[in-house]
Amino acid sequence: MTRACVEAQAFGALGDGCTLNTRALQAAIDSAALQGAELRLGPGVYLTGSLFLKSGMSLRLDRGATLLGSRDLADYPLLPTRVAGIEMRWPAALVNIYGEHDVGLVGEGCIDGDGQVFWDSYWALRATYEPRGLRWASDYDCQRPRLVQVFESARVNIGDGLLLRRSGFWTLHLCYSEDVTVDRITIRNNDEARGPSTDGIDIDSSRRVTIRHADIAVNDDALCLKAGRDADGLRVARPCEDITISDCIVREGAAGLTFGSETSGGFRRITAERIAVHAPVPVGLLFKSAPTRGGFVEDVSISDLSLHDVPVVMRATMNWNPAYSQAQIPDAERANAPPHWLAMAQPVSREQGCTRVEGVRIQRLTARGAEVAFEVDATAEVPLRRFDFRSIDIEARRGGHVQDALAWHFDGDCRLQLGSPISVGESCQIAGLAPANWRVDSELRRRDVSALPMAEQDVQ
Repeated sequence: MTRACVEAQAFGALGDGCTLNTRALQAAIDSAALQGAELRLGPGVYLTGSLFLKSGMSLRLDRGATLLGSRDLADYPLLPTRVAGIEMRWPAALVNIYGEHDVGLVGEGCIDGDGQVFWDSYWALRATYEPRGLRWASDYDCQRPRLVQVFESARVNIGDGLLLRRSGFWTLHLCYSEDVTVDRITIRNNDEARGPSTDGIDIDSSRRVTIRHADIAVNDDALCLKAGRDADGLRVARPCEDITISDCIVREGAAGLTFGSETSGGFRRITAERIAVHAPVPVGLLFKSAPTRGGFVEDVSISDLSLHDVPVVMRATMNWNPAYSQAQIPDAERANAPPHWLAMAQPVSREQGCTRVEGVRIQRLTARGAEVAFEVDATAEVPLRRFDFRSIDIEARRGGHVQDALAWHFDGDCRLQLGSPISVGESCQIAGLAPANWRVDSELRRRDVSALPMAEQDVQ
């Protein structure tokens, strides 16, 4: 049966790049939803604020059609959501699927956040916050719209050639949702400038999510799993589970594939395969958390990860970016602390704050042109357990270090060509490495970036 089609122009939408079309486009969306129809947006540049897709309809952007985000924050209404692991009110995204089901966002057109004004506002606020001891609050207090938000929704399809670009904040945020498919999207956030926190795809406390054929160039996490931050994330306790990521390319970003740092709800049954990561991306595979995050990472399978001139093959840290991760309200600021500050600063016990990582299978990983193979440490109390490496092939100038690792195994088909061996902590249990590739280092210390300038901590 042919699906009914609604044309946005019939509701007064003008693709002239200067008329604000929010009302006209929302009216067209609402009409399409009532008919169970597809809303088509023809060629043109349609300036708009937040749009809200509805159950039972789809929005198709034809080639040559661009949704251009308003530069006025007032055009993005405040809504309850989750931002970087904390539940709070935050501006709606440019395109929202919020509490809906059976929704499509497809086509060969473009969604452009025109994010420079929001990037500038962040740096201006952060410059005033850092001297006050509030680096950790900057990302939450400088409100910036995401490009696409899928929140508390089900059976959502996104892709078919979409271009997402210049997001004011995260690009595609899938939160508290299930049965979501993202297939054939391109993300380009660095074309004119490099904005802060312009993540590519963030899968956040969701389940049964499939990501395929994403081509990503961003200025922060590219493909990232998240599940809540600290006491608030432990309260919500919603994991990411049954996630599949495949056939993707990461051209720019903080890392190729990232777990965390918002780990509080945990990750389980995660599969990633056939992912290519290219320089200047600094890290191929990244596990990151913090002493107050807690949560778990378990039953992870990563295969056919290919790294091209990426400096660090694999990094794991449970003390990521202390200036951002440690939320401490200065006495001078406490009287006027907003509720989300109080939520972020709520104490988490050492036991609750430990992140447990166990059961990770990595096979057919290849790396060429790397500077260092491993930068791995966790905590003595909760080491990283049961990592199984099969048929990995790494060429790196240095082996790096592995600390806090138990029951790690490298099979006989692993090939490591290292300019210097891996320094291994005395308490580690690692089997299968050729003797030339490792040495026990009784002086090995955990990597500590807390003394670095705040801007450098952001990229470590």
